[in-house]
Amino acid sequence: MSASSATAPIQSAASDPYLIRIRDLVYKAAGIFQPDTKLRLLADRCGRRMKELEVKTLRDYMDRLTQPGAGRDEMVKLLNEVTIGETCFFRHQPQLEALKTIVWPRIIAARSEIRVRKLRIWSAGCSTGEEAYTLAMALLEESAGMFKGWTFEIQATDLNERSLEHAKAAIYGDYSVRNVTPHFRQKYFAPVDDKLQVSPAVRNLVSFSRLNLFDDTRMLFMKGMDLIFCANVLIYFDLSSKRRVIQHFYSNLQPHGYFFLGHSESLYGVCDQFKLVHFPSATAYVKVQPQSSGK
Repeated sequence: MSASSATAPIQSAASDPYLIRIRDLVYKAAGIFQPDTKLRLLADRCGRRMKELEVKTLRDYMDRLTQPGAGRDEMVKLLNEVTIGETCFFRHQPQLEALKTIVWPRIIAARSEIRVRKLRIWSAGCSTGEEAYTLAMALLEESAGMFKGWTFEIQATDLNERSLEHAKAAIYGDYSVRNVTPHFRQKYFAPVDDKLQVSPAVRNLVSFSRLNLFDDTRMLFMKGMDLIFCANVLIYFDLSSKRRVIQHFYSNLQPHGYFFLGHSESLYGVCDQFKLVHFPSATAYVKVQPQSSGK
């Protein structure tokens, strides 16, 4: 089969009006917008599900997606295909340095005023779990120092069920652990066949669950976070969806909290309720505090 004939089905699918309708269903369900330039990719992802279901046309597949009850389950499976993340342990070292030297001491100082020694962190769009486990290891390193006597809670959420199952298993190959130092490998990992598994001490600090960031009701239950991380997730959203999700992050973050995006992402033109703060080779956002109306 020639290359041109191999790509012909995808090209024709990309111009199918039912693909546009499926794109709208995905947007309504999760806020994920596929521009016209990405329609061939969406067609490919639909094609995987259609092959699994033995469905021949996009019209028939759209009917599956809109069936009462069963359609919701199929949408979850399609979203598993659409949202495929890529990450690794200790992905952004300057960010971790900023946490240790600046952010955590500031949070500890703010928490001392209310005498609550519990740190709550949310890894939103956690993918296969490397970010959440990295944060857990970094906290354990400080548990006898600045965080002595503290407890930690890390909520890690993602839309993709397969990614979450991988995260819960906590077994990773060479690519994921390429930035892990010998110290951390020895202290927090155990060999499993030709891979490494995160130790129970680290896994016990992290709770994984499926969460659609477009689910307003579920988002309301993520209150009281000291730190929120959401790296390379907003790239899936258009401006309207970004603003809706960012408003939830704002509401769920403590007044003294910090909000971290991916190092190439920005809230410029999206939200003016956050203020950008700079660290050495890293950035974060803090809440804009309302001005007092004193005379």
